[in-house]
Amino acid sequence: MKPYNILISGGGTGGHIYPAIAIANEIKVRFPDAKFLFVGAKDKMEMEKIPQAGYEIKGLWISGIQRKQLATNLSFPFKMMSSLWRAKRIIDTFKPDIAIGTGGFASGPTLIMANRKGIPTLIQEQNSFPGITNKYLAKKATKICVAYDNLERFFPASKMIKTGNPVRQDLLNIHTKVKESQDFFQLDKSKKTILILGGSLGAKKINQLIENNLTFFKNQEVQLIWQCGKLYFEEYKKYNSQENVQVHQFINRMDLAYAAANIIISRAGASSVSELCIVGKPVIFIPSPNVAEDHQTKNAKAIVDKHGAILLKEEELDTFPIVFETLIKDKGKQEHLSENIKELALPKATTDIVNEIEKLLEK
Repeated sequence: MKPYNILISGGGTGGHIYPAIAIANEIKVRFPDAKFLFVGAKDKMEMEKIPQAGYEIKGLWISGIQRKQLATNLSFPFKMMSSLWRAKRIIDTFKPDIAIGTGGFASGPTLIMANRKGIPTLIQEQNSFPGITNKYLAKKATKICVAYDNLERFFPASKMIKTGNPVRQDLLNIHTKVKESQDFFQLDKSKKTILILGGSLGAKKINQLIENNLTFFKNQEVQLIWQCGKLYFEEYKKYNSQENVQVHQFINRMDLAYAAANIIISRAGASSVSELCIVGKPVIFIPSPNVAEDHQTKNAKAIVDKHGAILLKEEELDTFPIVFETLIKDKGKQEHLSENIKELALPKATTDIVNEIEKLLEK
């Protein structure tokens, strides 16, 4: 039997890229001879991250519809036509047995052309509120793997299966890595550790919040692992000189960062939310309001409604010191949040998604 050719498309943010890599890695374990090709957007982070993970990637000239800068949308029809034509050529050459989309602009043209060629397609929707691309692709998709309940208003129920979001497998046993994490980050074992996550690029409002509260954190006698993101590192790295504050552009050992943390302050992107359910630590979510359909708030709310986290909107950040101090002093509340968020974890998501992919390949 000839080896399977697997085409995977998704990107724009880490939230679309890392699930795609996790799925590819699991397929590779089951089918070591499979050939993989990723398709991304030319100037986005997947062009760097996918080769780092050991996979080949081709780029399309594509970007999304801008809600704020309408003039930039004038080139969209040309980009779309160019990307459809390029996706067709990639598919004709690579001859995939299946096309998998994890969201982001590049997956649109790629899966549209795969559908036209009669290739089975599977889309993996990470959010509680789907983006434009996946809503459009769902009409022709063979299978749709979702992470939240109640998505029937967007997707055909007959195609949908709730699997959860793929997460890094090294997060499944972080409770065994506490000492290693304290050594790795050179932490003071007598102090509580606060982990701050604003996504791979960074979150301006979260960074400003932390900066404005450095004295407050010092008075609380906590230490910070502050991932400020690529866009803001130059601005905030000066705080590395402060005692009990370490600023990182990017954290490569997320398993150890999670293991070290007593409380986590985070955006509410879908991948982060899924990881935090598995990690099971007390979380304060500060969702980004600058995303399509405000889906981060909806992601966070799905956890908060089950009493698994605290939600603080950007317009409520002046209340942060009260919220934080109340949580850090209430051990019972911390344990309650931990237990509830753990119950929402779907640790077998990657396996379940690849089970569905395997069924489509066997057909």
